[in-house]
Amino acid sequence: MKFVKSDQMIVAVKGSSLLKVIIGFAGFLLLIFLISGLLTVLKPEYRPASSSVHSATTNITGEMLYHLLGWENHYFLQGLPESSPTPELTQYLFRLSTNVSLDDPRSLLGRELPAYSLFDTEILVAGEGTNYTNMPIESAPPLEVLQAEKEAALQNTEGIGEQDDVEKDTPPNTTGERKVVYVYFTHNRESFLPHLKGVTDPNLAFHSQLNVTNIGDKLKEELEARGIGTVVDKTDVQANLSSKGLTYAQSYQESRNVVEAAVSGNRDLTYLIDIHRDSRRKKDTTIEMNGKPYAKLAFIVGGEHANYEKNLAFANELQGMLDQKYKGFSRGVFTKKGAGTNGKFNQDLSEKAILVEFGGVDNTFEELNNSAVVLADVISEYYWQAEKVDGTHPSPANES
Repeated sequence: MKFVKSDQMIVAVKGSSLLKVIIGFAGFLLLIFLISGLLTVLKPEYRPASSSVHSATTNITGEMLYHLLGWENHYFLQGLPESSPTPELTQYLFRLSTNVSLDDPRSLLGRELPAYSLFDTEILVAGEGTNYTNMPIESAPPLEVLQAEKEAALQNTEGIGEQDDVEKDTPPNTTGERKVVYVYFTHNRESFLPHLKGVTDPNLAFHSQLNVTNIGDKLKEELEARGIGTVVDKTDVQANLSSKGLTYAQSYQESRNVVEAAVSGNRDLTYLIDIHRDSRRKKDTTIEMNGKPYAKLAFIVGGEHANYEKNLAFANELQGMLDQKYKGFSRGVFTKKGAGTNGKFNQDLSEKAILVEFGGVDNTFEELNNSAVVLADVISEYYWQAEKVDGTHPSPANES
């Protein structure tokens, strides 16, 4: 033991205690390095990700935090209403460890019943009238549809694909020669019953000529009318699957090759929009505003990739704009992840990537094109606001 004398006090320093502190601190540093090294060598799919943290904290509410703090300091409990239930920590820990929620039977049934996981979607922002009974669902076409050599005849095709004759005003700003929006179609043959002669079964609403790719033409027209350079990629993903002997479930694997080639060839392509068609019927997918019919939109965000939060923020911004300007038009923002779904939807390739469900099997191209105008409106508003915040100076239209 060593004594250190000063004018005010005598401090006794025990050598063995000091040694224990040094050893403990060294051990702590060693543990940190070991954990860091272990996380580094793990395969990417086993590493903790932001999506994992999001999943673990999804059910931690403000009330739960107040209760937890209140166990130590009862003052916090005074801020809660008397009717506030005490959190069931055992139930939360059970869900965290098993991914099964006792309040949501889908969490168990989705793992046990074939194809039930199609309905295992989480509502992040509910649009007007949206609930768990009418969420977007995508059903794969029957095998005979994919292998069929003949398709249904087309009907009610007047005006589809034609450009508006009305001359649009020159936009105040433009991206010039830069193409910044990339529109593509993973399930490119999803079609619509009103345009398929003699077809009434929603599961048969597929066509190689008239399908969701036609929506891209109108969306591009409207975006470029607002000064935003746009590329529409109509690669026949389903034909590629057939030629390679791949299944419909591998559609995103095939479309990923297409998107990766596009963004690597043009670094300006930062807004990636994958257009789909929902399987819901007309009552869930249609709205009338100011005397005009529209196909409702739904935004799908993949929950299993590093860009999840940024893609979600982008979708939430668009949802907020739609709610403000076109109340009831959007069905909401949804996330998909886990067994039975892709979980990425190619959205890890950009921080501004979304999947948009345009209407459902019963919508017409009049309704779909009207909706393309609305989506172009909010995307362009978002884009030019973002450019202004970032300090980017867009090119005047007369210089493009």
